[in-house]
Amino acid sequence: MIDEEITLKKLEVFLAFMRLHSLARVSEELGQSTVSVHRALHSLEEGLRCPLFRREGRNLAPLPAAYAFAKHAQRAVSETEEGVRKVRELAGFAGGRLKIGSLYSLTLRCIPQLLMGLKLRRPELQIDLTLGSNQELLRGLDEGRLDAIVIGLQAPLDDAQLLAVPLFEDEVHLAAPLGSPYAGRTHVDLRDLHDAKFITLGGGFVTSDSFDHAFRQAGYTPETIMRVSDIFSLINLVSGGMGYSLLPGRVAEFSTRIELIPLDARYASHQTISLIVSKSRERDPNLLALAAECRMYGKGQRLGNLAG
Repeated sequence: MIDEEITLKKLEVFLAFMRLHSLARVSEELGQSTVSVHRALHSLEEGLRCPLFRREGRNLAPLPAAYAFAKHAQRAVSETEEGVRKVRELAGFAGGRLKIGSLYSLTLRCIPQLLMGLKLRRPELQIDLTLGSNQELLRGLDEGRLDAIVIGLQAPLDDAQLLAVPLFEDEVHLAAPLGSPYAGRTHVDLRDLHDAKFITLGGGFVTSDSFDHAFRQAGYTPETIMRVSDIFSLINLVSGGMGYSLLPGRVAEFSTRIELIPLDARYASHQTISLIVSKSRERDPNLLALAAECRMYGKGQRLGNLAG
């Protein structure tokens, strides 16, 4: 049995003394009083039930037993430190790597700015970025393959195990090729496109949900001639005249060959771009830094909108 007087904290004090050979220097290094250092060493001897030091004036001189014990104590402390590091890393807490998931449509401005800010806060952090749909990213978060995701929410998050940090609101527009009959309009009535052909993203994307929501408001199901798996292909198909689509305003800068026209207020469909993390990890230092950066980004967006 290991006596309760033998603790890892006392072993750390003991090893510091064996290295520095001075109560005052150990006190300075560990931020403890010399009385506390001396008390820790004395109680360690009591726990071992044998002396480790002999008194020389106001200081202590290690006995052979102290040198023998130091080798084992060092291994115990080192193994414990390594175990703590590995367990925390395995659980994703304050490890040296953070796995973030994002929508493709956020890679122009939002994600690069967040990642640059995060690296300034935690320069040693290695970041892996995974792009995908809402569905894919939520699954990755649930299975532990991702530590945090930045996605769009068509409706408030309905999961008690997850936390959401909103960044900004985005509005869905009609995406039309340049020179379309709707070019230059201040808004468009979706009922005017009853006979038009549409292209949209496949299921699992928030923009696909927004597409369905807007047309439910319009009261009909549009003719969808194609579903694609990424927003860049969709933009190219719209710009080539294959059909219309509904896209969020944030994609406007991806192409100068399409026009985004606001929808009539009756068919308004909004997305809330949000950071999503597991509630069980809300105190993880890496995720706290990311959340702080997201709040800064959101504040900047709101101030920009007010200035505009």
